Amino acid sequence: MTSDLPARAAPALIAMDAAIAATGLNVETRERPKLERIIARLLPPGAEHIDDATFRAALCTLRRKPWGSRLMDLTRRAGQVWITRADAESAAGTIDVPEPDDARLLASLRPVVRARLRDQGDSAQAAVENVRTDLFDGTGRMLSPAELRTLALAAADAFDIADPDTFARQVEDADQRTRTRREEIEQTARARRKEEVQRLREWETKLVPFAEVPGLLRCSHREALRWIAEKRLPVARRVPQKDGQERWEFDPAELIALRPQVQLWRQDRTERATPPAPDLGDRRVGNAVIAQVAALDRYAAHFTTARALKRRITLVTGPTNSGKSHTALDALARAESGLALAPLRLLAHEFRESLTARGVPTSLATGEERIDIPGSRHLAATVEMCPLNNPVDVAIIDEAQMLTDPDRGAAWTAAIMGAPARHLFILGAPDCIPMVRRIAELCGDPIDEVRLERKSPLVAADSPVRIQDLQAHDALIAFSRREVLDLRALLLAHGKRVAVVYGALSPEVRRAEAQRFNRGEADILIATDAIGMGLNLTIRRVVFAALRKFDGTQTRDLNAQEVKQIGGRAGRFGKHEKGVVAVLEGVGSPSFIHAKLSAPPEPQDDLRPQVQPDADIVQAVAAEIGSDSLFGVLVRIRRAVLRRDDPNYRLANMEQAFAIATALEGVEGLTLAQRWVYAMCPVDDRDNGIQRLVGWAADHAAGHPVPPPGTGRLPPAERAERSELERAEKRHKRLVAWRWLALRFPDAYPDRENAEIATTRLNDWIEDVLRQQSTRTRAEMPQMQPRRRGHDRPDRGPRAEDRPRGRSRRRK
Repeated sequence: MTSDLPARAAPALIAMDAAIAATGLNVETRERPKLERIIARLLPPGAEHIDDATFRAALCTLRRKPWGSRLMDLTRRAGQVWITRADAESAAGTIDVPEPDDARLLASLRPVVRARLRDQGDSAQAAVENVRTDLFDGTGRMLSPAELRTLALAAADAFDIADPDTFARQVEDADQRTRTRREEIEQTARARRKEEVQRLREWETKLVPFAEVPGLLRCSHREALRWIAEKRLPVARRVPQKDGQERWEFDPAELIALRPQVQLWRQDRTERATPPAPDLGDRRVGNAVIAQVAALDRYAAHFTTARALKRRITLVTGPTNSGKSHTALDALARAESGLALAPLRLLAHEFRESLTARGVPTSLATGEERIDIPGSRHLAATVEMCPLNNPVDVAIIDEAQMLTDPDRGAAWTAAIMGAPARHLFILGAPDCIPMVRRIAELCGDPIDEVRLERKSPLVAADSPVRIQDLQAHDALIAFSRREVLDLRALLLAHGKRVAVVYGALSPEVRRAEAQRFNRGEADILIATDAIGMGLNLTIRRVVFAALRKFDGTQTRDLNAQEVKQIGGRAGRFGKHEKGVVAVLEGVGSPSFIHAKLSAPPEPQDDLRPQVQPDADIVQAVAAEIGSDSLFGVLVRIRRAVLRRDDPNYRLANMEQAFAIATALEGVEGLTLAQRWVYAMCPVDDRDNGIQRLVGWAADHAAGHPVPPPGTGRLPPAERAERSELERAEKRHKRLVAWRWLALRFPDAYPDRENAEIATTRLNDWIEDVLRQQSTRTRAEMPQMQPRRRGHDRPDRGPRAEDRPRGRSRRRK
């Protein structure tokens, strides 16, 4: 069918020139071609005249985009940086005068801004806070005092406040108080950190080399060496040398305090027990004494209840879909009392549901949630919430391969060593066997091993899969949120129904998306490695859209365990006869998948389990050094508690806890125990999380209730942009952190009901957005970029929004 537009172009030109002459309106030369096309579409067949009203409307249509740009320029000059382009375009769309001046343009903006601000909250104050949060989330920009004033005046107008100037001053005063408090906290923190570092440096300058030890103790060189080997003499600091040796340094005051014991040591040369730390009074305390107090080199002994039991460990290993959880849950259900520890809150819920379905009443404990069932003697919990003092008959610890995780591995060490169960089932991939054996040896617990085989075969595809050949029950795997959403848009453009799962989604949304896929309401699941744990999925084929991932440090090839863990989700027993693992065309070679699936477990470089201090250890070290500074305590623990070559343990990554402790130094009025709780809070440090946490802690210390974060404005799901989806995900994470603290400090965080409502609202909105089907044409959709083969791609880190957010170890 051909267009009749060219035949009508001449009448449109005649009509346009006549209308310009009749109305006297000025039309720029550059506007004429587009205006002529608009008029051509409006003219009835055969007509050569357009009435004045229609011509003015056509000219307004033409000029709305430039009006929007002009409004953006005017508002930026006026300091109204919080006004969005959507606001300006909406206002421009209401103008029906072809030649408005700036005053008319700005007047059109007022009703749009009023409506938007009233939609942002139920009060002017709430609207101001939500707009500020939106602006920071979207651009990272903080409003200056002058810019904040323009927003406060607009909010006062929107809510018809009688005295807008007074309201604006109140907002400005509150903002100034917040800024002042933040500066005071930072200044105090810097001063206290400097004091702690100076105290440590002063102590270090007093250390002496080994050559001076015999003279201080009035003993021989050989005696000093023997007493060091017997751990009688504390080595204050070991300094690695270039030749691989260590330079030992000693605290002379510690050695002098030990002089009275020298004669006793000589009298009983067979004594091998480590003597108790001497009473050193108020003087500086050496690293060796700190290490002795913390006793992380004897970590298993911390768990007195577990050590008092005659524990028996059964290690159940096998690939994905081998029935590990089912076997252990049956044993747990038969026990009179028990404990099921999961890596994720989602999986803890599934454990609870599985036990309840077996007729076993089960309570729940996660970082942010409690469900207490009266009379229940079974508990499902996240690994970090493992109770250590109440003995049970049977306990399960799932996903033991997480022992090697750099962020959360210490939680698995503590749970396996400390679970107070007479019979402990440890479940995991075969890779975890050597380290679990080592932990059992350190605990003195006997261990049985059960190895299960996969219930349905898993095969590697011989050829890559084209994007257009993806079928129902396929899962497409990417390794960043951005790529998951790009693939979703592409598949929607191909007419596919899609569900998505990635780490930034809450457990509730992930489960809802998984259920849509399992019920057949979505043809294809697009996911990150978040599907590797905690979701039951009826996947027929797993297709990798990438064979490299950013692991927080570097971009590297997937290892064999990752391919097996993710690919093993294909071929759910009882649903599909076999599972297939493939690679997307253009991403890499199928031989890579073949090699990884058939590879034996990769040898582990370091079989020492990771450990970290707990609240009791922190308190003990603080008492020993005579300081209530969490920063100072963690500095000493990091320097002193475990040698790098300790044969049994290694200190876990505590970088974020250290960063929080550092920032909290300036908050007065919190106990050391309270600071330690804040240091363990699951915050996203790339979302300004630590600064936000310090603000909450300051309110807590001042005795002010800490309000929960809001949801902000949530647009209709069908019109939500990707940036708005990401903003909602960030706010959900903030609510997770707030609820985590509310369980530990209920008096300081009292409004749990509204926090629960906000969490539910965000979850429902995010799921609504993901459920929406695109109505755009393929031409409007992002196109798949050509991919180089996995081993030819440059070793680059991802863009900022694709990197792992905060610590994964507390994603419960």
